Amino acid sequence: MQQITIGGARVASVGYALEDLTLVPSRRTRDRSLVDVSWRVDAYRFEAPVLGAPLDAVTSPASAALLAELGGLGVLNLEGLWTRYADPTEILVEISGLEPGPAATVRLQQLYAEPVKEELIGRRIEELRAGVGFAAASLTPQKVERWHRAALEAGLDLLVVHGVTVTAQHVGTDDATPLDLRSFTARYDIPVVVGNVTSAKTAIHLMRTGAVGVLVGGGAASVSTTPQALGIAVPLATAIAEVAQARTRYLEESGRYVQVIAAGGIRTGGDLAKAIACGADAVMLGRALAAADEAPGRGANWGLSAAHHELPRGCFARVETLGPLRVVLHGPAHRDDGTVNLIGGLQRAMGVTGYESLARLRDAELMARHSG
Repeated sequence: MQQITIGGARVASVGYALEDLTLVPSRRTRDRSLVDVSWRVDAYRFEAPVLGAPLDAVTSPASAALLAELGGLGVLNLEGLWTRYADPTEILVEISGLEPGPAATVRLQQLYAEPVKEELIGRRIEELRAGVGFAAASLTPQKVERWHRAALEAGLDLLVVHGVTVTAQHVGTDDATPLDLRSFTARYDIPVVVGNVTSAKTAIHLMRTGAVGVLVGGGAASVSTTPQALGIAVPLATAIAEVAQARTRYLEESGRYVQVIAAGGIRTGGDLAKAIACGADAVMLGRALAAADEAPGRGANWGLSAAHHELPRGCFARVETLGPLRVVLHGPAHRDDGTVNLIGGLQRAMGVTGYESLARLRDAELMARHSG
C-alpha cells in the first residue's frame, strides 16, 4: 500500500474512496441481458447483490418482504425499534417528522431507551419468515450471547453480527461475556456474517472464526459521524480491496470462500459496480433504500449509533424520496445521477466492461483519478 511521510516522523497510508476510481471500458462489450448479477451466501442464492442495512429507517418486516421480491435480502435490526415496541408505526411517523439537529438526537435517545423485549425478537423473526420465507437479522457483538437464543428458536436463517468496527479480539473492563465468534459458529448451524472491518489482518482473523461473510466499511455511510466523533475512517475502495486480498489468502489456506460485502456510502449504480470491481461480492445499502417510497423511515434516515446514550456516532438526516423500491433498484430511471435503477446501472457497467458475472467483474481495469 502506498504511504506518505507526515512531518518527517509519522507515516500514513494512502487510501481511495469509490469516487476516486473509475472503470475502464474493455475492447469487448456484451448486451446487459447477457450478464448475471446473482450472488450466493452459504446455501442461499439471491438474484440481486443487495442487502438492506439493519437500520430502522431501511428495514422492517414489510420492507424486507418487498426487497426479497425484488431479488435482495433485508436485514432486520434486532436491537432496533421493532424489538422495543410491539407496534413502532407511530414512533416511526414521529421520527420522520423530526428536523436534523441536536433535538432529533435527544429524541432518538429517548425513544431507544425503551428496553429490547425477548418476546418481540421471536415475533419479528416469525414475521420475516412468514413474509419472506427467510429471516436475516442483526445483533451487535455485545448482545449476541444475550439475545441469539430467542432468534434461533424462532427460526433465524442468517445472523449478521454488526458493529461500527468488529474484531476477533476485544479487551474489555466489564463483566459481560465477550463474543467468542469461533465458538459461536461451532456451536450453531447457522451462517454468520460479521463486520464492519477495514483491514486485511482483521478480516482474515474473522474469516478463520467460521464466518461466511464479512462486511467492509469504516465511516463512509452518509449518516455515520464516526470520523467526526472518533477520528476513525478508511476509504471504502481501499478497504474492499484489502479485505478481498485477505479473502484470497484465506481461500488458498482453507479452500473456503468467504463473501465480501461492501457497506456504507454506496448510493449509485456506478458505486455498486466499482465496489464489486474492487473485490466485493455484494453491497449493503442504507441511504439508497431509505429513499424508496416504502421505506420505514418515510423520508428520513438515521445511523446505527445515532441514539447511543453516551456518544452518538450517527446523525439524523432527511432523504429525498426517489420512487417505489422497484424503481430504485430496477428502474426505469427518471433521474440522470445514477441513484435510480441501481441494478440496471450495474448491468450496463458489466456490459461496457465485457464481464458476464460479478466474479468476473472483479477482473475489470480500474483507474484512479490523479489529485496532484
